[in-house]
Amino acid sequence: MKDLEAIVAHLCRAGAGGVMATLTKVEGSSYRRPGARMLVTQGPRRIGSISGGCLEEDLVERAGRVAQSGRPELVVYDTSAENDLVWGVGLGCNGIVRVLLEPLAPRPRWAAVVEENLRAGRPTELAVVWENPGGPVGTRLRDSAEAPPGPGASVFIDRIEPPVSLAIFGAGDDAQPLARLARELGWRVTVADPRPAMPTPERFPGAAALIAGPADTLVRRAAPGPGSLAVVMTHHYVHDVPLLRELLPLPLAYLGLLGPRRRAEKIVADLAGHGLRVTAEMRGRLRAPVGLDLGADLPEEVALSIVAEMSAVLSGRDARPLRERELPIHA
Repeated sequence: MKDLEAIVAHLCRAGAGGVMATLTKVEGSSYRRPGARMLVTQGPRRIGSISGGCLEEDLVERAGRVAQSGRPELVVYDTSAENDLVWGVGLGCNGIVRVLLEPLAPRPRWAAVVEENLRAGRPTELAVVWENPGGPVGTRLRDSAEAPPGPGASVFIDRIEPPVSLAIFGAGDDAQPLARLARELGWRVTVADPRPAMPTPERFPGAAALIAGPADTLVRRAAPGPGSLAVVMTHHYVHDVPLLRELLPLPLAYLGLLGPRRRAEKIVADLAGHGLRVTAEMRGRLRAPVGLDLGADLPEEVALSIVAEMSAVLSGRDARPLRERELPIHA
């Protein structure tokens, strides 16, 4: 998602095209999954990635030929068993991946629609036609008016969701690494705090929104939507109470509260005593203490434990070590 957002921004704002590589199909194991993309521009500059760095050099070389010919190319990398030695990339992934290289003009229609929908928080469905005997291949909108792929065509349908939204209530020093990590993941970050001097662009560069005001107004102004993430880390009981009063009833994907378990239980009990009907669903959604048990101490370590827990919740995983997982990592 982060790669595609950067690719779309380049295509729509830089006034330049390039050659886009799209991972369309995986058989067996692979570092990235279908939908991974990389744009090769002049230079050659790369935006995004297809693998863990093993295939990019070869794809950049092939992209140069595609740019010259103007014709797309389907590349198949067979990294299973002895075939990996043929490619000489040493992937060890034991899989077969298919990558479509397609030349793109500046501001293709699908990219403009994706950019608009990302800004508005709407999903977009793309169709990547990667095999089409006798017909064109490439990326298009799924509901495009273009001629449909012919018989025997292979199409990858990719639903592009808006970026994950994270609202951080509390702009102390420990909130800064949390915001940075979230931004590295491509999430949209809102930071809110009762103290005007704290949620500033200098302290939180790249934040989508910075809000200051009374604690009992911050949730309404931040407006975290259904399925979004929220963390309360003001370190002040008098601020946490009104924030939790507004956040607990919301249909969030994740709600975390920094601080000891006993403190969280007192806040919830006080809210219930003052008229808030605290349901079992609300209690189950509240992560307090927030984060995974990583033995965190430094603010950066605490931020890592929080982001890791949020990522596990979003993906529906239990955050156990991968060596204990019996099923494949990816479905």
